[in-house]
Amino acid sequence: MTTQLPPGMHLETVDDKIMTLNVGPQHPGSGHMRLIIKVDGDYIVSCDPDPGYVHRGEEKMAEYRNYIQNIPHLERPVIHDSSNILYPYCLGVEELLGIEVPERAKYIRVIAAELNRCIYVLYWLAIYGIFLGHSTMFMWPAGDRELFIDLLEAMSGARVTHAYLVPGGVRNDLPSNFEERCLRQVEYFEKRLKEYEAVFYQNPLLKARTEGSGILSRTDAIRLGTTGSVLRASGVDFDVRKKEPYDVYENLDFQTIVMKEGDSYARSRVPYLEMFESCRIIKDALRKMPKSGSVRTKLKPNPKGGNDEVYRRIESGRGAIGYYIVSNNRPEPYRVKISVGSFRNLICMPYLLKGEKLGNMPAVYWGLNYWPVEADR
Repeated sequence: MTTQLPPGMHLETVDDKIMTLNVGPQHPGSGHMRLIIKVDGDYIVSCDPDPGYVHRGEEKMAEYRNYIQNIPHLERPVIHDSSNILYPYCLGVEELLGIEVPERAKYIRVIAAELNRCIYVLYWLAIYGIFLGHSTMFMWPAGDRELFIDLLEAMSGARVTHAYLVPGGVRNDLPSNFEERCLRQVEYFEKRLKEYEAVFYQNPLLKARTEGSGILSRTDAIRLGTTGSVLRASGVDFDVRKKEPYDVYENLDFQTIVMKEGDSYARSRVPYLEMFESCRIIKDALRKMPKSGSVRTKLKPNPKGGNDEVYRRIESGRGAIGYYIVSNNRPEPYRVKISVGSFRNLICMPYLLKGEKLGNMPAVYWGLNYWPVEADR
């Protein structure tokens, strides 16, 4: 006797075995975005990233505020790396308006940018740890971030969004005894960083979930237009700070971290190793910085740019951030277009997740150093 299956239960095609899952946007691990994932059993057949849940129109808002008023809102997409997302905007405006930045201010901007870079990477690393069920690696980076947050609070007066970098330099000079305090806390952090190696990066569970997972070849990394740690983890030696140095980076001693494996483990390790280089940059900048002098070029009220356009970029914690700014003889920019590393790295997610187990999705996803709010901007 043949069993009669209810309507809709007939497995007549391969597609009948495919299940569609929505990861996010309410999921605590999806980070304000949605992943439409199709699975065959435990294996991912396809992934369709669906960003845009935190879009706020930063580029359009910039057209209705003058060059100085744009500073506070442009840092909102990456509040934990505010100095770096403001940096290329300031460089572009300075080129448009013909502003010369004092030498001391250039060093201070580099110090602020590298402190903010460490704040971002530690935040990213804390989430990476909790994604993989490693609660210690959530608590350690979250606590160590306070070392750098305290330093930037001393510099700017604000703990989260600093609005410290401005066209012409920085808002205010460093407080007294800042150099000694900064050096002491950075050297302490370098010792703490070495402890991360044993507790996290040599952890057999981390290696089992990340080594050989989500492999991105050097050719594909270039073809797909990736940037930052994702690009360098696939063997491409490119860092804007080295290849297109801005302010005083060409005078500072640091190395570009490159790995060849291109897997999730390499992508998780590159930002960690780059924090050692950030500490080197900060210490070298403190040593070479002029001990006195102006930190900001004073601007006229409502400065106007000519009929011109400019593109400037820097290396942030997520990769290259570039600003294309168009001026038309007004105090407000005519157009502002922001190119961010997060959106560029998102492009390779469907390629890397195809064929992976569903349990490996968090390791591959967060290893791409993707910050949804920046991508949506």
